[in-house]
Amino acid sequence: MASLNLSPGERVIFQGHPSWRAILGFYLKGILVAAIAGLIAKLFGSGGATVFLVVLAVIGVTVLAGFVKRVATVYTLTDRRLNIKRGIVSREVQETRLERVQNVNYRQSFYQRLVQIGDVDFDTAATDDYNFVFAGVADPAEVVHRVDQATGTASAGTHGLGEAQPPG
Repeated sequence: MASLNLSPGERVIFQGHPSWRAILGFYLKGILVAAIAGLIAKLFGSGGATVFLVVLAVIGVTVLAGFVKRVATVYTLTDRRLNIKRGIVSREVQETRLERVQNVNYRQSFYQRLVQIGDVDFDTAATDDYNFVFAGVADPAEVVHRVDQATGTASAGTHGLGEAQPPG
């Protein structure tokens, strides 16, 4: 996993990437583009070997791009902050203190439920300039549970994430 400069006593609660299942749609689109590229190559009178190489090249680029996109995004939750890093060559980093998180929700479209992934959305006390979303994570309910544990909302009243629910 990507390193994060931790403060003394700070511990990582969750660190991960978007699930490989989150980019299945990207891969399916790539296969479709490869098939279209193969048809175009065939229409221009290319031989079978050329058509095969065109299709293989497009699929190869798709797989590589999807893999890089996935591993170049790192979601980290510590007991003090929330961090999202994107990119390899260029880098985008979003970070906020955990105490600024007001609500944590997750959502799953029908497709996401089928492939068992979801998006975890963190509402912060900051302006609307930044959306903190762990997109396409496996088991989004577990991520929400870990945030609740880190902030103490699972056991004691309000700590920035709303009222704890009474048992029952």
